[in-house]
Amino acid sequence: MPPTIKDDIGLPPGELFIGGAWVAADGVREILDPATGAAVASVAQAGPAETQLALAAARRAFDDGSWSGLAPRERGRILLRAAEILRGQAEELARLESLDTGKPIMFTRMVDVATTIDQIDYYGALAAGIEGSVRRTGRPTFAYTRREPIGVVAAITPFNFPLILSSIKIAPALAAGNTVIHKPAEETPLTALRIAEVLHEAGVPDGVFNVLPGDGSVGETLVRDPRVDKIAFTGSTAVGRGIAAAAAETLKHVTVELGGKSANIMFADADLEAAINTAISGFVFNTGQFCMAGSRLLVQRPVYDEVVAALAGAIGHVPVGDPFDEGTVIGPMAGPRHLAKVRAFLDKAGQGGAKVYGGGPVHDGPGFWAAPTVLADVSQDSTFVQDEIFGPVLTVQPFDTEDEAVALANGTQYGLAAGLQTTDIARAHRVAERLRAGIVWVNGWALLDAALPFGGVNQSGYGREGGPEGLDEYLQTKSVLISVA
Repeated sequence: MPPTIKDDIGLPPGELFIGGAWVAADGVREILDPATGAAVASVAQAGPAETQLALAAARRAFDDGSWSGLAPRERGRILLRAAEILRGQAEELARLESLDTGKPIMFTRMVDVATTIDQIDYYGALAAGIEGSVRRTGRPTFAYTRREPIGVVAAITPFNFPLILSSIKIAPALAAGNTVIHKPAEETPLTALRIAEVLHEAGVPDGVFNVLPGDGSVGETLVRDPRVDKIAFTGSTAVGRGIAAAAAETLKHVTVELGGKSANIMFADADLEAAINTAISGFVFNTGQFCMAGSRLLVQRPVYDEVVAALAGAIGHVPVGDPFDEGTVIGPMAGPRHLAKVRAFLDKAGQGGAKVYGGGPVHDGPGFWAAPTVLADVSQDSTFVQDEIFGPVLTVQPFDTEDEAVALANGTQYGLAAGLQTTDIARAHRVAERLRAGIVWVNGWALLDAALPFGGVNQSGYGREGGPEGLDEYLQTKSVLISVA
């Protein structure tokens, strides 16, 4: 058989990266191809000894000033060099991310890899602007502020966007002068190890960036150890609460981007064809494994039946299949436990009077597959509306007035993202102001850029990632006053 795009993917070393070197460990985990369930790589798993080694390396590298003592512009140059190296490896990196996660290759190229390079580029450029300011006071002093790194950062990331959700933490943390210990998700560590190779090649000093694949005990140690000064976490709300509580024991800085149940409001005046396409892409993107997925669709009653019919007719035609097929839009889920969670929800899909469209078997072979499913006429108190499913499941609810739409949209514990589809610009501004979410999209979904911050309110977390606000999360301010009397 001729070789395919899936053949000959260059795997990173299957070891830990600590103190600028590859380190073996007693524990090993097999990494599965989500499309087939077959093992494709073996990666060392950090235990207590390796975790302590990384903590010591990161603390030493920060305290000796080899990175924090560099001029911010020089740190920025190194990050820009890393972005350039990644740009030259973009295709290989996209294939590695698809192999690791099951994402369609079209999206890993256009979204995951492109966004990662953009984020590192952005913070590499932004680093040169890190500076304090002179302040006028009522005292006989020369007063100024300094913007300084926080210290050792533990970046703990999930399985759904390994590249993007890692680089959005690593790039600003390094630009600010911190050292980093990255604990990637157990299931998807491959691109984290590749990033370690690239940063090392770009000139990041030994110990400044470390990667510890492993289970939750690694993260727990990082959260509780006093040598760590900040936790940057993306994941579930339940885990995020525990991390925030544990980090409080040593008064660490914390940012947590947590669960979401984002509402997409479709008004009757919207461009319906475009709005329906947006609604579909908003919930099937990354097989629904997206904390900002548009998993709740609210439709104004005059067009409700038309929209539900269009969704019911369309979802069976969204291409599902091999992630390495250029035409695939929906790939497999990242692993068996995530699939089991989604199937547990779908087993109850017909309860409570909801109308079910789609779903059912999607693939006869091995792997971790879930079919896109639409649930119409769902009540606001339904678990499908209130709980994060993290799979390709869309609920659809009708509304009459703008006030009702806002109340429904804000009517969950979450507040990560929201959207509205309308041709009325005054309504767009008016409703966007009232939605309790960290980011609001109008006539689109998942429109993200390195220059703009995102993050949650309510049970979706706190802190911001992206933009200059994302850099601020890794800096602290010191005031200096020199008496001139």
